[in-house]
Amino acid sequence: METQNIEYKPSWRDEYLKVIVAFDNKDGGELIIGVDDNGNPIGVKKSKKLLEDIPNKIRNKLGIIPSVKIEKVGDKDIIHIFIKPSSVSISHNGKYYIRSGSNSFELKGEELTNFLVVKSGKTWDEFMEEKAGFDDINLKTIDEFKKYAADRIPSIVTEKDYQIILEKLNLQEDKKLKKAAILLFGKNPQRFYPAAYLNQGILSWQMFFIRQVL
Repeated sequence: METQNIEYKPSWRDEYLKVIVAFDNKDGGELIIGVDDNGNPIGVKKSKKLLEDIPNKIRNKLGIIPSVKIEKVGDKDIIHIFIKPSSVSISHNGKYYIRSGSNSFELKGEELTNFLVVKSGKTWDEFMEEKAGFDDINLKTIDEFKKYAADRIPSIVTEKDYQIILEKLNLQEDKKLKKAAILLFGKNPQRFYPAAYLNQGILSWQMFFIRQVL
């Protein structure tokens, strides 16, 4: 029975590279060639040639090297392709796939964006906001923030250069603003991120930021 980590195929086709991508982009898995949909062995022809061709295609097309082995079941040859999960995103012909249940799905739109962000090792707010400039920062908001930061980061309280303040808070790099800078100190964050909102709980968002980041 096919599962999240196992898929059966009666014979090899190059289109199954997307299944390998889906396994690689998720939790890993095993693609078994030479069995029917129920996992019953039917065997493959020219198994030794496939044992050479399949790893080469996977390496050349996907840039990964899986473990490919032949299993003898009676007089039938079954090929097992073992795929480990990767720490980076893998694509096939420019498309990204991921495993869900016993199916491989192509990622598109927001799902693809979120997937690539996670695989990059960064959170969304750590990326640069290419459309924003320093003019989009509300300096009065930074001044308000400095009041809350007095006890935790006195060097920021005495700093008069707003650009340096943003750099010390890791909100700017090479004079480019990160998305977090717009969310925290932007004049109009919703212009860049329509779904953004500020949580006005018992603690102000400035104090929340200090406790979480510093």
